[in-house]
Amino acid sequence: MRKGAKRKAASQKQEDSHKPAPKPKRAKSSKPPPEPEYFEDKRNLEDLWKAAFPVGTEWDQLDSVYQFNWNFSNLEDAFEEGGKLYGKKVYLFGCTEPQLVPYKEENKVVCIPVIVAVESPFPPSDKIGINSVQREAEEIVPMKQMKMDWVPYIPLENRDNQVDRLKSQIFILSCTQRRVALKHMKIDRLKKYEYCLPYFYQPLKEDELEQSTEVQIIFPAETKPVFCEFDWELDELDEFTDKLIEEDELDKDQKDAFKDFVKEKVREAKKANRQAREARKKALEEMSEETKAAFENMRFYKFYPVQTPDTPDVSNVKAPFINRYYGKAHEIF
Repeated sequence: MRKGAKRKAASQKQEDSHKPAPKPKRAKSSKPPPEPEYFEDKRNLEDLWKAAFPVGTEWDQLDSVYQFNWNFSNLEDAFEEGGKLYGKKVYLFGCTEPQLVPYKEENKVVCIPVIVAVESPFPPSDKIGINSVQREAEEIVPMKQMKMDWVPYIPLENRDNQVDRLKSQIFILSCTQRRVALKHMKIDRLKKYEYCLPYFYQPLKEDELEQSTEVQIIFPAETKPVFCEFDWELDELDEFTDKLIEEDELDKDQKDAFKDFVKEKVREAKKANRQAREARKKALEEMSEETKAAFENMRFYKFYPVQTPDTPDVSNVKAPFINRYYGKAHEIF
């Protein structure tokens, strides 16, 4: 060994002994895997109730109809095996019923969506009735005039299958009127949508209007219009008119004009009743036995939303009445 090499080696060893020991490397902590997210599967008919246009609802009320997450699982279940509508051809239309109902410990007026299901082998009607207290005369017009029509409803699982789209057994009353175009619409045309009622004519039984002996009177008097109902079988015209004058509803000098106006309305109503009876008689004579059987077996079902913690309780306001054309439902859910 060279001179001084031993001393240098010893000195190096001493320096190394004073160096701090290297810190042990920290083990990298592995992050726990993220919790898997679960999304509830969409039900096959989940959007069925929304697809049916709520006929007769005011345009500015449409958004309030959908402010709650209404549940129509009862309607969906009716199309499942064992359900009331399983395997049947069905035509659906929507409507709304404003009602005072309990919600979160207070009573609130709510626009309740209702779905009417018509079990029938053919469309129940291709017409819409337009009527209201404010309108002097009722109108029955083709659906397409109001941009409405029966269209097939395709369940979610079949929407990519063109063959299944053609085999649909569920039809909904749809409206293609765009809300964005409403601001350019004349007021009278706009109001017609609010007075629409799905029309139905049952040729196998006499219509209430055919039997009615009442006429709605809107007499355009000079000071203020006279609104009343006159029954040509129960009311005597002179007495009826004198009573209106006594109650200051009619000016005395307009008595004769009012009486002539009422007589004309009665003649029109009697003529309309007679024509309706004749039309029904002719329709029955020309109707096939198959069509008669279809009308006899036609059924109307009315569906209200199912009670949930997030929606108002509508259980106490359910009613079988649909509208003046359809009358009452055979069953309500």
